Amino acid sequence: MRDFRDAKAMAQTLREALGAKSIPLTHSDSLELIAKLFGQRDWNTLAARIQAAGGVPDVPPSAPQSPPDAVRHEIAVATAVLDGYAGFYQLSEQSIFTVTREEQHLVMQLTGQPSVPFFAEGQTEFFARLVDAQVSFVAGPDGRATSLLLHQNGRDMRMMRVDAAKAKEVADRIAERMKSQTATPGTEAALRHLIAGIVSGHPNYDAMSPGLAAATREQLPSLQLSLGDLGAIESTRFLGVGAQGEDVYSVRHENGASHWRIALDTKGIVSTAWVSPGP
Repeated sequence: MRDFRDAKAMAQTLREALGAKSIPLTHSDSLELIAKLFGQRDWNTLAARIQAAGGVPDVPPSAPQSPPDAVRHEIAVATAVLDGYAGFYQLSEQSIFTVTREEQHLVMQLTGQPSVPFFAEGQTEFFARLVDAQVSFVAGPDGRATSLLLHQNGRDMRMMRVDAAKAKEVADRIAERMKSQTATPGTEAALRHLIAGIVSGHPNYDAMSPGLAAATREQLPSLQLSLGDLGAIESTRFLGVGAQGEDVYSVRHENGASHWRIALDTKGIVSTAWVSPGP
């Protein structure tokens, strides 16, 4: 019987069931609904509970999640300083990190994911309570941030500030992708090559973005074990476009199924690849 530790698999099952009835539901919305069913405020709260209970949630190599780290202490920072950090920062061609001020703290949101409050522990350093993540801002002489560094699960992801026009361009492109619900040419072939490389123990890291390559190297043993147990691929089925503009596939193997989210950049490099178990 499933419990709250199976939340991600349940969310995927819900999304597929509704999709079969022509009722579209984004990945993030399905996670939020499952969180509500378990009486949690939002998905981040439920994810932290899963980790605290010793569960292992299904996480994408390119976007690790973990529970809150050591106890941190919030300090007061001037409103003007916080306003200097608000804005848009670009993680990838399909991901914008939006920072806004809400009273005396910051709220940050990555494209397609729930917003998370961040609190100051220094003039440029901020931490989240819902997930184990910290952000450091690099400010210019005028106090306006030019970039930020997101630190999560031992990885540092640097993002440069972009203007509102660029952020809107990315959002519009993703909105168009979600509206069309059409697979990006090349994602199915790239997915098959990625799975084959992981199972063999020799992924083609040159075909991945630097961040994804680093995460795949780190998680290769566990990925190889779980995918190897599923056996050879029998078929792939495109399910739709996710909230970050990624293509969603269900892969049927000899001994089970896996669900994937994959995106290519403009050069055809795999920039995003998430995997979760099938039903």
